[in-house]
Amino acid sequence: MLDDGPVHDSRLATAPTAGAPEPVTVRHLRQVLLWPLRLMPGRRDDGQPPWQRLREAGPASPWREQVDEYTGDPKQFHERHYNEFVTFLPYVQRFLYGEGRVARDSDEGDDEYHGAPMRVFRRRDVARARVWPRAGAQPVELRVVHVDLYFFFDVDVVLLNVELEADALSLPLAQELLYRTGRAYPPGWDAAGRPQHCHFAAEWLAADGRVLAQSDAQAREVYLAHVAEHRAPRIAAHWAWLLEPLVPDHSAVEGALRYRQIEYYRMPMMAYLALDDPRALSRADFVRLGLVTGAGGAQGADGAGELPYSERHLADFEARHCYDRFWSTTGAAPDTRYLCSGHALVVVGRADAAFFRCGDRGVLAQFRHPHFMIFLIAHFQKAALLMFSDRLVAALKRLNVRNPSSVKRFKREIRACFEGFLRFTHRYWFHQVAEQAQARALFELTARHLGLDALYADVKERIADMNAYLDADSLRRQANTVVRLTVVTMFGLIGTVTTGFLGMNLLAEADAPMWRRIAWFGGVFALTTWLTLYTIAKSKRLSDFLDVLSDERMSPWRKARVLFAVWGREKD
Repeated sequence: MLDDGPVHDSRLATAPTAGAPEPVTVRHLRQVLLWPLRLMPGRRDDGQPPWQRLREAGPASPWREQVDEYTGDPKQFHERHYNEFVTFLPYVQRFLYGEGRVARDSDEGDDEYHGAPMRVFRRRDVARARVWPRAGAQPVELRVVHVDLYFFFDVDVVLLNVELEADALSLPLAQELLYRTGRAYPPGWDAAGRPQHCHFAAEWLAADGRVLAQSDAQAREVYLAHVAEHRAPRIAAHWAWLLEPLVPDHSAVEGALRYRQIEYYRMPMMAYLALDDPRALSRADFVRLGLVTGAGGAQGADGAGELPYSERHLADFEARHCYDRFWSTTGAAPDTRYLCSGHALVVVGRADAAFFRCGDRGVLAQFRHPHFMIFLIAHFQKAALLMFSDRLVAALKRLNVRNPSSVKRFKREIRACFEGFLRFTHRYWFHQVAEQAQARALFELTARHLGLDALYADVKERIADMNAYLDADSLRRQANTVVRLTVVTMFGLIGTVTTGFLGMNLLAEADAPMWRRIAWFGGVFALTTWLTLYTIAKSKRLSDFLDVLSDERMSPWRKARVLFAVWGREKD
């Protein structure tokens, strides 16, 4: 579980005390943010895929579809992409990369799912991020590696991906950056009005140093007024700018796409830390990295830091959160440890190990490619399940049982949700993504902490209950219709047999003038129609009378009372 830690008043870096160990330096830091959002129907919803509407946003939109190594020039396909591809099982490969040129050139045509189940858009105008972790702190600049949007076929979910990097940071500063970066809005303020748990200030910078957007976390009254008016949190200004032309669902601005927060305001994150000696980290350091709780107090002479939570609460931390397959002094990347809390996936290793720092075949390449995809799959599955649950709640919220149009719309929405869930299950839901031991273990660890199996079972049960209710309601309506038709047939049979007995005609009007025959026809037609409609109106009570009439245990008087009750006042 990834929680907001306590508010730390200590400085990010303190002077070492006498006899204290040398401060730990993070030689290279990578932080990858992954923010799932639900896409909402637009005010002018034309049924187009969301990425198509983003394409049509025009030159004003900074987002451009990313033609990557799998969909572009084969000459740009490198070994690291091949290693990423073969990590996954075949059905996961089809989900992540499509079926290639064969499927697009087949007789089926350019099918959206077979050709490209996942679409990626990238903006290239943001070069750096400048942040002030606390009031009065020195600003820290992080390089922006890329900013992407991930869309998925047939699922109304989009994932914002931001990758940042920096070099030569103190460990406390790196912990604070991991802790405070990736907050969609400030969770609160202290007595002086300073935002808590997030950066005091943040800016997006262009390559030439221009400020493109800056945060507004100190505008407490603006956030309070927004929640009071919309019953929804206000997205911080610099994150809202980064997503444009996507706009929040409650915004009055007409955007290309509308989105709604679907998970916790802390964005899921991955982190890569290259250190001189990972074994110099204390247990408290690993706990703070794995649970992303921020920097703690100063270490003592024995190097033991202060734990963010009680020892009893953290007794099984290593068993639950650490993947120590490579936590040894031997191997190509010695002293490599993976930490996973579901909401965060962190890898720590030696900066002097060439394989750990290698971006083509080493741990860094694995972190940025197959392990990122593993993390993305798990959080996409969770976001999609939450989206289906949200759709059920929204359908129930709009239901008015006294309005036939509302009931019909409710049935259509539930049926569409059921069909969409079936397609999600067969396209995107899998318990295993790889047979490679490390990839399989990291996915299982992430999925277990996210509770994906329990969430899937819960959403499946809810949708099945809704669908079963609609099926039962349809059967009930069909049964009522059969009962009414049976009653009408039974009582109509009396008149049919009586008038058709031996083919006799009570009125010999065959040779009568035409006008009189037409008059008789119209009169009989009106009377028959009225009797039929009246029988249908009384069909429920007549059905009860037929049930009593067929019961041999009922007395004649009881049967007569039920017959007379057909024309009596209905009791509540």
